[in-house]
Amino acid sequence: MRYAVLGTGEVGRTLGGRLVELGHEVTLGSRSEDNPVAREWATAAAGRAHAGTFAQAAEASEVVINAVGGRVALEALGAVGAGRLDGKVVVDVSNPLAFEDGEPRLDPVESDSVGERIQQAFPHARVVKTLNTVNCQVMVDPGRVPGGHAVFVCGENADAKEQVKELLGEFGWPAGRVLDLGGIRSARAVEMYLPLWLTMFREFGHADFNIEVCRAR
Repeated sequence: MRYAVLGTGEVGRTLGGRLVELGHEVTLGSRSEDNPVAREWATAAAGRAHAGTFAQAAEASEVVINAVGGRVALEALGAVGAGRLDGKVVVDVSNPLAFEDGEPRLDPVESDSVGERIQQAFPHARVVKTLNTVNCQVMVDPGRVPGGHAVFVCGENADAKEQVKELLGEFGWPAGRVLDLGGIRSARAVEMYLPLWLTMFREFGHADFNIEVCRAR
């Protein structure tokens, strides 16, 4: 598969690196074509790794992964352009994290979500929200955390969700631990999990943790 990973931060580089290791072609996208972080990443990963603008990355891809911050996601995808997203699976792993007076806040929250805003802005893209409830290292290596912990998916297109579930399987997530929450509106719920994640991160002192969902059959 050919993937575009938008964002040169730790999340984007981690996802892109793992995809290259799995044999996929990856273009790490950024605002400028000569972004030094993206070019250094592409050089280090070599072979199937490339760097380019957001638009160039999406143009060359079959699947687009939004790994920029939730508050700038629409700006980044707007730079891609709707025509380059039409019909494609857009995987949104972002969270709407904002800081006010040094305190973390969510924006949007409760009555909206980044996932929904992306789907609304690009109605012909097939948006799937996933992986935003775990650290990027756990995203691509769930075995870092013991037990039957879960990851979530939501989106309007069933075929797109199945494709994303296959990708999660490549990352090491067993099918039984990938929980489908339905339509893209459920992105509100998983994005609102972030304050609890941050609280546990501060308490534990590291990010190698996740939640396990136990339910009666």
